[in-house]
Amino acid sequence: MSIKLAILGLLLERDMHPYEMMVVLKDRSINKIAKLQMGSLYYAVDQLSKNGQIEQVEVIQSRDRPEKTIYRITESGRALFEQLLLQQFRKNDAVYHPMYIALAFSRHADPDKIAKLLEERIREAEHEVNLAYQVYEEHIGIVSRAVLHLMYGRYEHTLTELKWLKRLYADALDHKLGVQGGPLDREEE
Repeated sequence: MSIKLAILGLLLERDMHPYEMMVVLKDRSINKIAKLQMGSLYYAVDQLSKNGQIEQVEVIQSRDRPEKTIYRITESGRALFEQLLLQQFRKNDAVYHPMYIALAFSRHADPDKIAKLLEERIREAEHEVNLAYQVYEEHIGIVSRAVLHLMYGRYEHTLTELKWLKRLYADALDHKLGVQGGPLDREEE
């Protein structure tokens, strides 16, 4: 359903063809913050078209490229968009980080190997923090405040992840992952 919400939302902004939709979603880093199956985009466009929620505006043909079908949203599509949007606001799914299960049993593993992996993850997280902030800055004045909130929220989440990874890394280096009792050593905010 998220991919349909994204398609309909983009078509509320302007008429587009599916490849352009993919480019806009990637440009805004929406593909990094939502579980969108980009491979399902064309299928979802076909389904929305068959159900009358979007319709073809024109087909652009060129000799050396495949044809591009431009779509626009219909009144039925606007109603579905609002329904999907409100459903997403109601959702309160738990977050399952891939490392959670590993952390639960990490005291049984070599802390030096864990530290080495965490060091790599920290480098990746630093890159994600910088990228998230860059995406936010590049879109100021271009997108709505709601989208800026989304982008800045992504930045804040990546920053929190980075702090968490650094704290884990310090404990792994000090061989403290298996230590019981006592609070975490954490920097004051």
